[in-house]
Amino acid sequence: MLDRLYAELADGDLRLVKLAEAHREPLRAACAADAEVWPIYATSFDPDHFDASFAALLANAARMPYAVFAGDRLVGMTAWLRPDVSAQTIEIGSSYIHPDVRGTGLNGRLKRLMLDHAFAVGIRRVEFRIDERNARSQAAVAKLGATREGVLRAERVTWTGHVRDTGLWSLLADEWDG
Repeated sequence: MLDRLYAELADGDLRLVKLAEAHREPLRAACAADAEVWPIYATSFDPDHFDASFAALLANAARMPYAVFAGDRLVGMTAWLRPDVSAQTIEIGSSYIHPDVRGTGLNGRLKRLMLDHAFAVGIRRVEFRIDERNARSQAAVAKLGATREGVLRAERVTWTGHVRDTGLWSLLADEWDG
């Protein structure tokens, strides 16, 4: 199932390409465009932390990251996280898009593309784990129809040392209407 899940995906000019070393510099530029956002992420891809975070993301076999392209331009990243084949569940996370494509519908398109694909290959439950301070991401998954299941209190320590409360959201295959 995971072989079929971690596939390159496309919808018109939107492409999700398996993240590779060749994407390092364009992703660095995209991530540097919003230095203010990184304190609400568990890991920072700001200029001071980018290389270590990028290397760790590529090295972690439990993560299946994508470079997000709008046309020929790399505009961000996203990933499949926490795969559990026996439970038929996966998380979508580590998502970031360049500020100049926020509000254009691109994020909704890429999440719908991933959800359609996940459910098509047999995933039954997709989760989103979102920092409670990240209202924009919470609104985005609510707009997709995800259900807020609760808060995982003090669930992790972020790169800043902040002890994060994490909202747990999910979509089930039989709830998804694309």
